[in-house]
This record gives sequence, C-alpha cells and structure tokens, in this order.
Amino acid sequence: MTITPDSSNLITRFRVEGMDCASCASKIDTALRRLPGIGEVAVSVPGASLVISHDGTVSDNQVMQRVRRLGYGITPFDESPALRDVDPEAPTVEAVSRNHASHNTERPWWRTRKALLTMACGILLVAAFSIGRLIPAAGPWAFLLAMLVGLVPVARRAYVAATLGSPFSIETLMTVAAVGAVLIGATEEAAVVVLLFLVGEMLEGVAAGRARASIADLADLVPKTAQLEQGNAISEVPADSLSVGDVIVVRPGDRIPADGKILEGSSEINEAPVTGESVPGRKAEGDTVFAGTISIDGVLRVRVAATAEDNTIARVVRLVEEAQESKAPTERFIERFSRYYTPGVLVLGALIASVPPVLAGADWSDWIYKGLAILLIGCPCALVISTPAAVAAGLASGARRGLLMKGGAVLEGFSAITAVAFDKTGTLTEGRPVVTDIRSFGSSDQRSLSLAAALEQGSNHPLALAILQKADSEKAPIPPASQARAVPGKGVEGRVGGVSVFLGSATAARDRVSMTDNQIAVADAFNAEGKTVSVLLVDNKVSALFAMRDEPRTDAIDGLASLKARGIRTLMLTGDNTRTATAIADALGIEPRADLLPQDKQRIVDELRADGLKVAKVGDGINDAPALAAADIGIAMGGGTDVALETADAAILHGRVMDVAQMISLSHAVMRNIKLNVGMALGLKALFLVTTVAGVTGLWPAILADTGATVLVTANAMRLLAWKGET
Repeated sequence: MTITPDSSNLITRFRVEGMDCASCASKIDTALRRLPGIGEVAVSVPGASLVISHDGTVSDNQVMQRVRRLGYGITPFDESPALRDVDPEAPTVEAVSRNHASHNTERPWWRTRKALLTMACGILLVAAFSIGRLIPAAGPWAFLLAMLVGLVPVARRAYVAATLGSPFSIETLMTVAAVGAVLIGATEEAAVVVLLFLVGEMLEGVAAGRARASIADLADLVPKTAQLEQGNAISEVPADSLSVGDVIVVRPGDRIPADGKILEGSSEINEAPVTGESVPGRKAEGDTVFAGTISIDGVLRVRVAATAEDNTIARVVRLVEEAQESKAPTERFIERFSRYYTPGVLVLGALIASVPPVLAGADWSDWIYKGLAILLIGCPCALVISTPAAVAAGLASGARRGLLMKGGAVLEGFSAITAVAFDKTGTLTEGRPVVTDIRSFGSSDQRSLSLAAALEQGSNHPLALAILQKADSEKAPIPPASQARAVPGKGVEGRVGGVSVFLGSATAARDRVSMTDNQIAVADAFNAEGKTVSVLLVDNKVSALFAMRDEPRTDAIDGLASLKARGIRTLMLTGDNTRTATAIADALGIEPRADLLPQDKQRIVDELRADGLKVAKVGDGINDAPALAAADIGIAMGGGTDVALETADAAILHGRVMDVAQMISLSHAVMRNIKLNVGMALGLKALFLVTTVAGVTGLWPAILADTGATVLVTANAMRLLAWKGET
C-alpha cells in the first residue's frame, strides 16, 4: 500500500526489525490504527519499513513504543527534512540506501534475539533430558523451566497483541496449546513444542532476511564516489552529489556512478549487474550507460543524465519495494481467509476437546490433548506466508534480470495474458535507422560511402548518423568536405576531393539528373521493403543508392516466437506508414496495424479486451501512454520516456523483446510456486488433523507439521531467487 499525502496530514517513516511474515505486519498495522491521530498505515515486510500518515498529535516515541511492545525493533529513517519534501510518497534514495546499508551491517542470524532465545531453549531442553535421566523426580521441573524460557516471550507478545487489537495471533494459539499441555501433565512435550515453534520463527527470519538482502544488493551496485571533471581538473566526489549535466570520467574496470550519455571514448560495458545481460556490449559516443554497470577496457567521458535519487538502480529499488508492498489478489484472499481461519481453529480445538467427553463420556485428558494438538496444527503461518514469500522472491528475481513489475497483482496478472500488442519504433525495432544496402553505379561501395560520410560529418540527423555509423563499421576513410551546406527539404551538397557531391532523397535527385530505368527499379525495390532511399550524385551523375531502415531488434523474432508458442496472439501497432509496417511485420511474422494515432492504439486495445482477451501493451513513447493505461498490463521498454515508465505497470530495463515472454514465464513460475505452497500448507494440516483425531499423532508431530510446512513453503519460495528465465 502506498500512502498518498495531503495538506492536512504528515508522513513519517520508520525502519522495523524482526518482521518475518504478513502476520507481523498485520499486528503492527492493527496496533497503530488504534492510536488517536493516525490516518493511514503501510507496513512492508520485504522493505522492513513502516510509513504512517498522521495529524501531528502523535509523536514518534508513541509510535515506536507501541511497535516495541509488540516485540519488534524500530528506528526512524535517517533523512533530512529538505529531502523529505522532494518525494512525499517514498523515502529518498539516500534514505533507502542507508536503510539497505544498515541491513548489510546487521548481526548475522545466529546472533539475533530470536536465534539466541532458540539456542537457550534448546540447551535447557537438552539439559532437562539429562536431568530427567539422572534425577527422574526433577525432570518435569527441568522441562518446565526449559519451556518457560521459550514460552514467556511468546506469551508476552500474544498478550500485548491481544490488548492492541489482535487476539487471534499465532502466538495466542501457541501459548494456549503449551499451557494446556502442562496442565494435563505433558510438560516434556510442551517444552519440545515451544522449541520447535522458536526454530520455525528463526527460519522465517532467515528467509525474510535473505529476500531483503537480494534487494539490498541492488542498492550496493552504485559506487560511492565519482571522478568529476571540472575544467582541466578531475576530482573525486561523492556519487550522490552529482547533478544532471556534470561530466564524469570512468576508467577501465570502474563501475559507472550515474546514468548518462557517452561524450567521448569507447568501451565494452558489462551490464550483467543491472540488466542480467551476460555478454558485454561495446558502447561509444552518443550511447546511454546505466549506473552500476562496468566499463571494461576503455576510458569514458560521460555526461550525467540523472541524479542519484533517479538513476536506474534507484528506480529499480524503489519499484521493487513499492511492488512488494502491493498485494497480489491471491495474497489478499488468503489474508481475508486467515482472519476467519484462526478463530475457527480455536473453536474447532475447543469442540474436539469438549464434545466427546461431554456427549460420549470419553476421557477428558485424552481429548483435551487432541484439542491442543489441533491448535498447533491450525497455526496459519505456513498458509499466510505461502503467497507473499513467492511474490517477493519472484519480484526480486525479476528485478535482478531487469524485469520490473509494480506489484504482486501485476506479477500474477502476467500469467493470464492472451494477447500482446507491440509498438514498432524503439520496441520491436532499435529505434534508429541503419544502412542496410549500398548499390553503387560505376564506383566502389567504399568510395561511395566515403563521399556520403564526408558530407554528413557533424550532422545529427538520424539518416546522417546511420551513414556515419556504417562508414565507421566498414572502416571507410572520411575525407574533408568543403562548401558543404544543407538544401532544405532535399538533402546536403558540397565538394569532396575536387568533385561536387549531392546526397538526398530520390525525388530531389531526379529533379537534378535523369535516373536510368535500372536505378529507378532498384530504388522502388528498396521502397517496397519499407526502406528509405538516399541517392548519391557525383558530378551530376548517380553514383550510389543507400537504403536505410529502422531494423528489428536482434531478439525480436525469437521473442515473438516464444509468445506464439504459448498460444499468445501478437500484434504490431504503429503510426508508421502501411508499406514500412508491413515489411517489418512480414520479416517478424506479426500482425500489423499501421497509420495509427495514439487514440487509435487505445481503441484497438479496448477492442481486444472487449473480445475477451487479456492484453499486454508494450511501448516506449508518449504516444503509447493511452494504450499502456488501457491495457490489462502496460509494459514500458527500457530507455523509454518518463511518461511511458510512469503509466506502465511493468518495465523492461534493457529493452529486449524476449523479456516480454520472460515476464510471462516468471509469472507462471510464481503461480506454480504459490499453488504448490498452498497445497503443502493445507495438505499437511489436513493430514495431521485426521491422524490427530484418530489418535495416531500428538503434540510433537503437530508442531512439526506446522513448522515443517513453514520451512517447506519458505524454501520452495526461495527457489524463485535462482530463476534464470527461458533460454
């Protein structure tokens, strides 16, 4: 849940330690809402955070005292008031980074309060077994002491939770069962049950810490310092002090400290830490680089394009933390179910303990024992954690591969997608034209390329950049041009090596010279393939034709094929002309819709949904925003506009078409995991419920069923952290 501030409310944030599952968050939420002056409460277990809105009459100390009474550690976020006003809806990145840093410096799990309490209880239990062998009369008292060491903190938490509005907590079930076991003389079993309960809680804490650490590792990718260029001097400054427009120097082997654009230099860039892309790619002047990626073999001068609180890593961390606070539909259902489930377990346990003795004259001690075992079997911990653990692990795993989803509902929704509508330019294609063909007449291709590149030097026009890039890749020499000038609406002309040269559209060229039938046929063939044709004239003769087109991304065919293999319909929605759109669509094997305005794209998405399809829309531009918002799930491609990123429900950081299929694959993996978790949690409870009532199992197996189910569910969810996607 995200709290939206208004003029009458203040927003305060805290860091909370010791939360392991959704029931912890629920107890804190319920307790704080009973404080006068509290408005909204948002508790994040994965983010270990608490955000409240209040009218100013509630002090931080009152909030922290109440949370500490429940048995959790709490401290305020360390952030300045000035920063707090920048983004009232989320902690600043500096604060988030400090929060993550504090997680990384926490004591190891075996030195936490829960671990120490578990070890103390375990040592005393072992001692009690020894004492019972040596001095049988003292055995029950030794077991009672071992039990009390573990039970007193649990009982205290149950009492405080009950007084603050949560009477049906897991601790309550545990306390009632343990005390009841002592009263019927099963002290030894009560002590073992308490120890197993503590072990289960400790393991939950370890799992929760591991999930949080996976996100903390993301925040640690950005280096703490940067080499700032100021005039002719270079100085080392904190990376979070960089401003947009600053120029930084990145040396070979360094992590890039900020998002930016390369001004000078070329290097292989390892983007695996941020995007999951295993093969480094070469980037040069004009290319975009991300904070946290690594320059391998070159020195780069980079102009900073985003501040520390808005760089790629910061966005990823913020999106994942907000997403983990957003509950999936399955998770919301299970939470609602557990509100009735826990009181129901108490009633069932009471009925099993009392009905047979009252109605059938059965032995009270025997049936009270069974009723207490039912309480332990009924602990909802494994059930409650089954969905959020899988969702949190899935979101974290996706984020580490550059697949960002804004919440559990989005992650779950991907599994229902039956149609995907793609934008063309910058989504299915690279977003910039490249020279695909050169056809020379009476000259070599390399000479034609050299003359064309000579005219285009210094130009930022996309077609000019395509020719210059082609000359660079072909290592064609670029001689100097003189008297070069643009001819508005037609092309560019000048003199190169003593000859006059013109480069422009076919229409402009035909206004200057006569083209042969063969030359016209070649140009028409290129046009039929959706390519833009530029004609090179040398001394008023056609020297060459250059065909250029915005080519499909290298993985587009495989990405679309993967979707089709899942039975998902694919469409291309573009504002480009029909001829170009059809050429690209035929090459990719996708259904094209061309000449579309933004409202047309939105209309088509609405029509697909009206036909009963669950639609995902993928785009990167402002004109895609309406359709992104109209779709069941909107997906922004990496490097897209801020409007697209804000409107979308998900984002693909490194802009691969295959990653749409990967998101759907991850969603299905998470849903399978959740179903297995719920099946294990309920299946074990049902099994031990029957065996307990039948007298086959007792207290020990009952708590083993609950603790075992919790461990199995958590371990199964953590498997998603190792998800690698489809190959």
